Amino acid sequence: MAAAAQSPQAAGAGPAPRRKKNSALRRLVRHRLALFGVAVILFLVLACSIGPLLLPFDDTTVDILARFSGPLSGAHVLGTDQLGRDMLARLLMAGRISLAVGFGSMILSMIIGVLIGVIAGYYGGVVGAVLMRFVDAVLCFPIIFLLLALAAFIKPSVGSIIFLLAATGWMEVARIVEGQIRSLRERDYAVAALALGAGDGRIMFKELLPNAVAPIVVSATLNVAYAILMESYISFLGYGIQPPTPSWGNMLGGAQSYLESAPWLAILPGVMIALAVTSINFIGDGLRDALDPRVEVQ
Repeated sequence: MAAAAQSPQAAGAGPAPRRKKNSALRRLVRHRLALFGVAVILFLVLACSIGPLLLPFDDTTVDILARFSGPLSGAHVLGTDQLGRDMLARLLMAGRISLAVGFGSMILSMIIGVLIGVIAGYYGGVVGAVLMRFVDAVLCFPIIFLLLALAAFIKPSVGSIIFLLAATGWMEVARIVEGQIRSLRERDYAVAALALGAGDGRIMFKELLPNAVAPIVVSATLNVAYAILMESYISFLGYGIQPPTPSWGNMLGGAQSYLESAPWLAILPGVMIALAVTSINFIGDGLRDALDPRVEVQ
C-alpha cells in the first residue's frame, strides 16, 4: 500500500527534470518577436551567402548607361547606383561583410570579456580590483571617439575592423561575467570541487562558467547588433571598410550626395542595417526572457 501510495508522487516527479530542461526552449518558441528575428537573420545569412551566386550581375559590374536606374526598372530589381552597379548585388555582398564583422567581433570580444570577467570574479581581491578598475578606466572613454581614434591609426580592412570593434566592445561583457562568477564562487558545488582538490582552471571553466551562460548568451546577441551599428558608423565616416569593398555603412556614406536625386541609394542599406539590428535585438530579448528562471511557462 505504501508503494502504491508513493507511486503517483514518483510518477508525477519523473517528468519534472524534462519539463525544466525544455522550459527555456518552449519560452523562446512562444516569443514571436524572437522567432521573427531568427527567421530574418537566417534569411539574411542565406541570401548574402548564396544570393550573389544566383544573380546575373556582380557587385563590381559597371554599366554607365544604366546609372541611377530606379528600383524595379528593367533587369535591376533594386535599381543601380551612381556608377551603374546593381544595388541588389551590392547589398548582398555588403551584407557578407557587415554580418561577418558583426559575428566575428562578437566572438573575439566575448573571448576577451569572458576571460577577464572569470578571472576577476573568481580570484577577487587585488587581482579582481586591478582588472575591474582597468575595465572602468576603458569605459570612461566615449566608445565612439575611442573607436574613431583607434581607426585613424590602423589601416582599414575587415580583419582590423573586427579587432577594433572587439577591442571596444568587451568591457560590458567582462562586468557581467565578473558579477555572475563572484556570486557563484561561494555555491556548494564550487566549494565541494575545491575541497576535492580541483584546480582553479577546472573550477572557473567547468563549474562556474557553465552556470553563468544565460547572461553571456544574451550579451553575445546584443554585441552582434552593436558591432553592425559601429561598423556602419565608422564606414559612413570613411574610417571603416573602404570601397570598392562594399558594406552597408560605406554604401550609406556614398549615397549622402544623392539623397534627393536617388534616395534609394541610402534607403536600401539603411533598411538592411535597421532590419538586421532590430532582428538581433528581438533575439536577445527572447533569449533573456527564455533563460530567466523567474519567467513561468504558461
